Amino acid sequence: MITCYAMAIADRINSVNEKIIRAARKSSTDPDTIKLIAVSKTVDAQKITDALYGGVKILGENRVQEAKVKISELRSQNADWDMEWHLIGHLQKNKAKAAVQLFDMIQTVDSVDLAEELDSQARKFDKIQRVLVQVKLAAEETKHGVAESDVMAVLEKVTALDYLKLEGLMTIPPFFDDPEEGRPYFRKLREIAVSAREQGFSIDELSMGMSNDYEVAIEEGATMIRVGTAIFGERDYRE
Repeated sequence: MITCYAMAIADRINSVNEKIIRAARKSSTDPDTIKLIAVSKTVDAQKITDALYGGVKILGENRVQEAKVKISELRSQNADWDMEWHLIGHLQKNKAKAAVQLFDMIQTVDSVDLAEELDSQARKFDKIQRVLVQVKLAAEETKHGVAESDVMAVLEKVTALDYLKLEGLMTIPPFFDDPEEGRPYFRKLREIAVSAREQGFSIDELSMGMSNDYEVAIEEGATMIRVGTAIFGERDYRE
């Protein structure tokens, strides 16, 4: 039986996909190159399943402990389902082992120390861990990430690690009611990516943009957008 909630999720996913297509075409980008990450923090397994039926293939979680329960349940129920799990929240070194076991990609590598710990844990499981380096472009104390001035040095260290695969950059700008106010942050990450590529780093992915501003982020070069509220509805706090 299809529930009203499942139908609502499917409609929201369709709406997000339509906006992705419009934003991509506006910036002369192939819409198929934009990866939609459904932010599923605080969302239960049944609602995530509804999103999977609606076409979502990548789920984003903020906390290792919360994700552990959901990932285990959903993977056991849907063993043949083509789904990825990305960690998009701050990661402490003492949870690196669990993160490597759980996530296909860790988007929030924000220090060389964390990268080295992830590499050490990935080595134990003989796993090549896909990662993004998180860049801090806002002055907010609550934001994590590598300072712009340190990005190239960190990229060099990360790429030298045997069990990490650097795929790109990620950032979380301040929240603005007007999405246009986030544009300078997205543009800056794109400029950093261009500089990194010129220096020989493999930067294929730019993870930036959330429910309120992902269209602007796509216009500025996002290849991954992290969307929660626009798919699952309002929750107690923003993704």
